[in-house]
Amino acid sequence: MLQEVAHIYDLLTKLEERFPDKQDMLCRRSGKEWIRFSVKDYVRYSHLIAYALSSMGYGKGDKVVTICNNRPEWNFTDMGLSMAGLIHVPVYPTLSADEYLYIFNHSDARIIIIGTMSQYRKIEPIVRKMEHPARIILMDDSDNIQCFRDLYQTGERVELVQKPVIEKIKAETGTDEPVSIIYTSGTTGTPKGVVLSHHNLMFNAYGHAVKQTVRSDQKMLSFLPLCHVYERSMNYEYQYIGISIYYAESLGTLARDLADCHADGFCAVPRVLEMMYSKLEAAGKHLKGFKKTVYRLAWDFANNYDNYNKSLIYRAKRNLYDRLVYSKWRDNLGGHEMLIVSGGSSIQAKIIRLFNAARLHIYEGYGMTEASPVIAVNNPVEGINIIGTVGKPMERTELKFAEDGEILTKGPHVMLGYYKNPEATSEVIDSDGFLHTGDIGRLVDGKYLQITDRKKEIFKLSLGKYVAPQVIENLLKESPYIQNCFVFGENQKFASAVIIPDFDHLRHWAQENGLGELDDKQLAADPKAVAFLHSIVDQTNSKLAPHEQIKRERIVCDEWTPSNGLLSQTLKLKRAKLTSRYSGIISEIYR
Repeated sequence: MLQEVAHIYDLLTKLEERFPDKQDMLCRRSGKEWIRFSVKDYVRYSHLIAYALSSMGYGKGDKVVTICNNRPEWNFTDMGLSMAGLIHVPVYPTLSADEYLYIFNHSDARIIIIGTMSQYRKIEPIVRKMEHPARIILMDDSDNIQCFRDLYQTGERVELVQKPVIEKIKAETGTDEPVSIIYTSGTTGTPKGVVLSHHNLMFNAYGHAVKQTVRSDQKMLSFLPLCHVYERSMNYEYQYIGISIYYAESLGTLARDLADCHADGFCAVPRVLEMMYSKLEAAGKHLKGFKKTVYRLAWDFANNYDNYNKSLIYRAKRNLYDRLVYSKWRDNLGGHEMLIVSGGSSIQAKIIRLFNAARLHIYEGYGMTEASPVIAVNNPVEGINIIGTVGKPMERTELKFAEDGEILTKGPHVMLGYYKNPEATSEVIDSDGFLHTGDIGRLVDGKYLQITDRKKEIFKLSLGKYVAPQVIENLLKESPYIQNCFVFGENQKFASAVIIPDFDHLRHWAQENGLGELDDKQLAADPKAVAFLHSIVDQTNSKLAPHEQIKRERIVCDEWTPSNGLLSQTLKLKRAKLTSRYSGIISEIYR
């Protein structure tokens, strides 16, 4: 039976008590090998960091920024800072210079911890531009720059003096004291610093840990950024349970790392699962004859899989397809059945059905940084997975709806506020303590939360009708020929869309339809290919109300990524940036 803990660093105590001999608590890839850190290593390095920083004069309330990819040292830092009373400000390693400088200054950072030398070369000139001085510490070994090797040595040297100091800080730290500031990646405007307490994070992690069915003798792969509260909270969940955490080298090595460590699950955002889905679909296109027929039958069955059909014939059919097709998918990912949590934005139902049929069980959840983050999630322990919903609200929290359908939530998961921004805080947390999420939703069967759209993204046509673009975009992306799209039309007579095709699928269609070998730009401009994509838009329109239908679309051969500023760090559309990027197309459409 899991016990809820009060502070982040109490997780270390519980790990020591329950799993003192665990050898692979935290692991990272180095070349072809996994570097494994035991529970004892984790506890030891975390304390040494706390001792060292305390001896260097850093103390209660000082802010420390971390910039690195996922690695065990991130956790050593997180725990060490919390024990020393410092406030952890984790930041994405992919931000622009202006974004870094803003966060460094706004957070009042006194230390900037950087993962690698390549990241150091990018960040160090920015640190020199700060309004106040800040120390830089490198995680990787260095003979010229202060690094973690130096911190560990300092921690060992001052341990006798600093151990009672740290223990006193821990004993006196209240559960509602700030422990972290997380700057929202945001799809609009300047990032805001979300202040979270020990209790915020531990209450929330415990709330979803008790729903987890993966055991302490199993492994989870982690690849979403730890600086985002979603992956961070899941990492706390794994530590609550004692699950080994393996950090993928990168998103590009996901399949390899899953297979190599034989993982039992992972967390993802829908875009990652969409890419996996597309690769599985593409694999069937290269088959011939009987194998292709079997693959197509298994594919169609999985896309329409019913979690709750327990009839003998239905189960026998699934088992047959599993033996012939689905087990091969799992073999390529390490061979295990998996539990996959999806969050960050809505996921297409067919993807959940397909993965579930293949015993790669997807459970969708919902939350936001300001709620530490989980607000609702489907529950593996209860076997509840209502596709199209994000499950039941978390226990010991309140949920209600405003008159316009906005989701409001209240409880120990709600943030302390935005750092140095009481006005913005009062805009989202009302006088009754309810956090206004900005999302529109409803309860299905009076229990299961369904998200219908972002309140701020809904736009009004000149005719007075409202359009929820995310709903239309998700319908369009159900086609394997559409990779991404952006629906717009505020104050116009009708809605339109910019569409990026899935060029792999479109190229296969082109070859089958006698268009020959065309590159992406040629495909995007080819009249037959454009007409084919228009027919897909028409099919989607048949599912929409007249005012929601896409009257005009334009096909582009572009890439939308966080690095070019058109997607957020969690792969959501940055609509203002997209509107600016395609202002010429938009003007042409509505001319």
